[in-house]
Amino acid sequence: MTAPHESDRPQELDLALAAKLLDAQPFSRLVGARLTAFGDGAATIEVDIRPELHQQNGFLHGGVLSYAADNALTFAGGAVLGPAVLTGGFSIQYVRPATGRTLIARAQVVHGGRRQAVVRCDLSTVDEEGTEKLCAVAQGTILPVARE
Repeated sequence: MTAPHESDRPQELDLALAAKLLDAQPFSRLVGARLTAFGDGAATIEVDIRPELHQQNGFLHGGVLSYAADNALTFAGGAVLGPAVLTGGFSIQYVRPATGRTLIARAQVVHGGRRQAVVRCDLSTVDEEGTEKLCAVAQGTILPVARE
């Protein structure tokens, strides 16, 4: 997310503004990520799975899963803390190889305070028939950007 000065922080972000913040990230545009839900301590990011995002065995690359988790965690945390946030750290557990047509990263704040938000993210893929399969789970800590 972007880092405006604390006093410039909008009282509330909406989906349209949050989507513009995601689109401002060159890497997000490169992978074709889109923010499809945002607010109330939650965020959903989707990425269409295409061959350039695969690893050598034909599965979605773990780096793409980590990217989606990181951004979904951060945007969900930003829904509570405001847009000036960074990921303090996160872990990801891969449940199964990711295959399908779309990756969906759904993040939800588990605990939010003034100094941090703890966020969980489920990453699923959707196949051609519309069936979702959980492929990874992530959890992270999101922090407000300190202004000097």
